[in-house]
Amino acid sequence: MATPSFAAGAYASIQGMGAGNLLRKPQTASGSESGGPDFASMIGKALEATADAGRRSDAQAASVAAGRADVVDVVTAVAESEAAIETLVAVRDRVIAAYEEIMRMPV
Repeated sequence: MATPSFAAGAYASIQGMGAGNLLRKPQTASGSESGGPDFASMIGKALEATADAGRRSDAQAASVAAGRADVVDVVTAVAESEAAIETLVAVRDRVIAAYEEIMRMPV
C-alpha cells in the first residue's frame, strides 16, 4: 500500500501534464481550435507518462539484475509506476461513471 508521502511524490511527478490548465475557463469552440489544450491530448500525455514510469521501472530492474543499481531504486521506480497506473485507472473509472450518468439523463 502506498504511503501519503509516496502518493504526493507521484502526483508531483505528473503535475506538468496539464493540471494548471484545469483551473482556466473553458475555451469556446473556435478557441480550442487555436491550439489550446484539449482532453484528448491531456489523456495522451497521461498515458505516455504512465508508460514512461513502467519503462523506468523495467530499466531499474534490469540494472539490479546486472548488479549496477540498488534494490531501493528498483522498489521506488516500481512504486511510482504502480501509483501512476492506479491514478490512470481511477481517472478512467471516473470518466466512465460520468459517461454513464450522462447517458441516463432524459433528453
